[in-house]
Amino acid sequence: MTDRTHPKVPIFTEGRTTGINRERLVRTLTFWLRPAFALRVINRFQKIVGFDRSMALASSALTALVPLSVLLGAVLSNLVHYDAAERIVRRYNLTGAGATAVSSLFSPAEATSAGVGILGVVFLTISVLSFARAAQRLFEQTWDLRPLSVRNTRNGLWWILTLGGYAAVTTLLSALRGGAVLVLAAFVCEVLVAAAFLVWTGRILSAKRISRPDLLPFGVTGAVLTTAYSVGATLYMPRLFNSSAARYGVVGAVFAMISALFAAMLIVVAAAALGREVGDELSRIRQGHRPSDHEVRQEWDSVVEQTRSRWRTAREQVSHRRIKGSND
Repeated sequence: MTDRTHPKVPIFTEGRTTGINRERLVRTLTFWLRPAFALRVINRFQKIVGFDRSMALASSALTALVPLSVLLGAVLSNLVHYDAAERIVRRYNLTGAGATAVSSLFSPAEATSAGVGILGVVFLTISVLSFARAAQRLFEQTWDLRPLSVRNTRNGLWWILTLGGYAAVTTLLSALRGGAVLVLAAFVCEVLVAAAFLVWTGRILSAKRISRPDLLPFGVTGAVLTTAYSVGATLYMPRLFNSSAARYGVVGAVFAMISALFAAMLIVVAAAALGREVGDELSRIRQGHRPSDHEVRQEWDSVVEQTRSRWRTAREQVSHRRIKGSND
């Protein structure tokens, strides 16, 4: 009797385990995607004026990184082969008008000296520090910190140097070509590097006023989103640069760059708002204030009922207009 029923036990246990895992996955998704939490994330994004903050970061990045790339290309040309235009063209596989516009934008004019005047150095320093302070204000506003402004200049300079190292590492990882395994390994490494850099960014620009555990949700979400965006950008960027350059020439490359930077900064700002709320939610859970499954179910039932009600109202209005139109 026991021997006959024994083989059925593993099958039942396996199915039960699969069912429990699925149920747990559904409960996790419905918890983190519940309306109350999503509304808090949206309110946080609106509180920090997310779209304006993204445009400010994109503009600061453009005015700082383009002159810095040209200067590095001029200074390092005698030591190593460094061409910012060539790196961008290879990174996004640009061809035609897009590649020509980028080369014209980043390459200095022929027969010009590589020297930089005092005013140029001052302008470049102000531009770079302005970009660092724009990123610093993002963390100060998102985590409700007292603004430090220029008092955090030293940390801003360290962050700029780290940004250069991060750009070099991601460039090397994106240049890896090969089989699916190598591409997947490069993608995972890029996510890990991006997560570490984002956590370090929040830590150094906030003058260590935000702890690493509080920054970890931002780092993970931001790394996944920015890495996915970089993969999608390799498909969309050639079309964007070519169409803009064909219409406006070199200025079109600037338009394309500001558009790409705005999208990237929008992802970072959204990840900061999401990471702050995820961190607060995890803190409440550790304190024993997790909403019950019944409360989460009630939130979803309310949303479903409101959606159905609005759908019925919209259908009734459309039907009434059709009847009215046929009578006229």
